[in-house]
Amino acid sequence: MELLLDPSVWVGLLTLVVLEIVLGIDNLIFIAILADKLPPQQRDRARVIGLSLALIMRLALLSVISWLFKLTAPLFSLGPLTFSGRDLILIMGGFFLVFKATMEMHERVEGKSHAVSGSRMYAGFWVIVTQIVVLDAVFSLDAVITAVGMVDDLEVMMAAVIIAIGIMLVASKPLTRFVNAHPTVVILCLGFLLMIGFALVAEGFGFKVPKGYLYAAIGFSVIIEALNQVARRNLLSADDHRPMRERTAEGILRMLGKRPLSEQAPTEGAAQPPDELPFGVEERNMVSGVLRLADRTVHSIMTPRTDITWINIEDDPETIREEVTRTPHGFFPVCRGSLDDIVGIGRAKDIIADLLQSKTLNQRALRPPIIVHETVRILDLIDTLKSARGQLVMVINEFGAVEGLVTPIDVFEAIAGDFPDEDETPDIIHSGENRWVVDGATDLHHFEQSLEIEGLMDESDDYSTVAGYLLRQFGRLPDVGDHLSLQQTHGHFRFEVLQLEGRRIAKVLVERHRDETLDAMPADAA
Repeated sequence: MELLLDPSVWVGLLTLVVLEIVLGIDNLIFIAILADKLPPQQRDRARVIGLSLALIMRLALLSVISWLFKLTAPLFSLGPLTFSGRDLILIMGGFFLVFKATMEMHERVEGKSHAVSGSRMYAGFWVIVTQIVVLDAVFSLDAVITAVGMVDDLEVMMAAVIIAIGIMLVASKPLTRFVNAHPTVVILCLGFLLMIGFALVAEGFGFKVPKGYLYAAIGFSVIIEALNQVARRNLLSADDHRPMRERTAEGILRMLGKRPLSEQAPTEGAAQPPDELPFGVEERNMVSGVLRLADRTVHSIMTPRTDITWINIEDDPETIREEVTRTPHGFFPVCRGSLDDIVGIGRAKDIIADLLQSKTLNQRALRPPIIVHETVRILDLIDTLKSARGQLVMVINEFGAVEGLVTPIDVFEAIAGDFPDEDETPDIIHSGENRWVVDGATDLHHFEQSLEIEGLMDESDDYSTVAGYLLRQFGRLPDVGDHLSLQQTHGHFRFEVLQLEGRRIAKVLVERHRDETLDAMPADAA
């Protein structure tokens, strides 16, 4: 009855149960491997019988070792130190725990695992049960020594062993999953074994370590680990609320050697040298382009209406021939008077052949146009392009007006960057140190990658070009010379409107200032 009223006994019992369970994980793994050699209908029965017999054997072993610990009569002396049978058992048991914990910790830190080989043929039932009992005897030695080192009362030791075996018997599979999912718990318990082993060795040499100190240290560590598990669970819960694609992108960027923006700390000299990264900037941009492709709109990758080169079937043959010859495209929309009145899609060499042979454009040779709506998903658009056999796809709005066209090269540019045709100039032109002249129609995703700018757009924005971003920031059509500034991790960026074409921003000067402090909020022309 006195034991039940002692708080230290309850603390010791609880701690010992936890340690016994952790020390029995390897035992459970080997038992599962052995039971797997039996027919499925006999496995649970073999596991129950084997662990039950092992419990009886463990209690007997515990009684024997506890009795040996009472052998306090001196056996021999070594200088000022006198050793009894109990002292020798304490020293050997302590060294065994230190060795066992050290080896287990080394294997787990190094990433090694136990491997057992054997025949996959079904074995005899009692043969497997016998093997389970023998294996438990081997694995029980450290658990029994730990029990003797943790508490002084045999009743508490036996109660802890019975409770631990009962829990292992009922929850062997969930317990194994929990320990495998929380490796820090295993390392913490192995640290407890090191501490207990050291205390046993010290006591064997005559230096008594009060068990209250061990309980206090273990209890404090358990509380810290519990808080760590709660914090980790809350972090994972918060991370689950983020889009799956965003989490996947960040994971791949970490693999490629680039930390996400949320984890970057702007410290001087902390940047990783480019030659130490496993992948180059272009390769990382391509991976990012693939991951973000499905989130982009067709407006962000298509050739806009204003840049489409089309053939007017009402023009004379010479005008049509000059248009086809001047423009290095393989396919042309053929229309009647207006781009919105599409007759068909003509191939350049077929158009030239018709004009040379019959001096007129053969409408029956034109291919029917492939038309998609501007709200089409990029992945569905890719499927359409696959079936188009290299032909361009026209994009229309809800009123039937043509918004733009898409070719396979447009999708490729969305992933790998800009590939200008012969009649085009690059969207981003480097004009000096930290200076760029940017076309207003430049895709904003490509612009962010090229200049290492982030956060200019998100899924809710209805613009996809640099000009669209500037119009959103200014709130009006700016004048030439109007500017705004933006603060980023890699420096401060200044945007200045260089050229307007009608009601469109045609050219923008972008400057990066690393050592100057600019206003982070948009500003109109001074």
